Amino acid sequence: MQYWGITDLGCVREQNQDIYQIENLGKDAVLCVVCDGMGGAKAGNVASMLAAEVFVEEVRKNWKNDMDQTQINHLLRSATKEANFRVYDHAQQHRECAGMGTTLVAALIKDKDAAIVNVGDSRAYHIRGNGIQKITVDHSLVEMMVLRGEITSEEAKTYPGKNYITRAIGTETFAEADLFHVDMEKGEYMLLCSDGLSNLMDDQELLFEVVHGENKALCCEALLNTAKDRGAPDNVTCVLVQL
Repeated sequence: MQYWGITDLGCVREQNQDIYQIENLGKDAVLCVVCDGMGGAKAGNVASMLAAEVFVEEVRKNWKNDMDQTQINHLLRSATKEANFRVYDHAQQHRECAGMGTTLVAALIKDKDAAIVNVGDSRAYHIRGNGIQKITVDHSLVEMMVLRGEITSEEAKTYPGKNYITRAIGTETFAEADLFHVDMEKGEYMLLCSDGLSNLMDDQELLFEVVHGENKALCCEALLNTAKDRGAPDNVTCVLVQL
């Protein structure tokens, strides 16, 4: 298993409120997480950093290599719950952080099984040589409108308020997380990213770069460069894992 990650300020923002972490859990197991913070210059980066650190630490200290799918689900939900509590509590204790929050998308890949947990609109994609599948469902206003048939996916890309998310880590006492499982085969990929990337590249562009890029170690940098070539109005973060 190989993995790479990158995060960048982008072309407009003055502060990077995105963060990623990759934790090797031992034999044939890796945990990756991407968080995209919100809540102003002094708070968004605090929320994302705290959420990622707490989430990874909770998984790491409770991880056992013989866990089954049910136990992994419980572990990811428990880690998400703790991350939410810590971010929410910090915001209550520090006035300058009031209202802060963050997205969180994480993948725990063990052998050929990938468990994905998601809160917010950061995404996970499963990429094979012949296709790409968006695993997560954005917790956003425009995604709800698309699912209800009120607007199309194309219209959602430029719809006013498209960045308004309906779930986040740390903004409420409880954060409802979605859980997904994906069976992966040797050579396939898992891509995690913040909306700073997914807003600027469509699925087929992501597929082409990941599958056909000459140097896999530089794939994340190539995705970032494409986003920056298109103006990158937001921070840009991605993590790529190849089984």
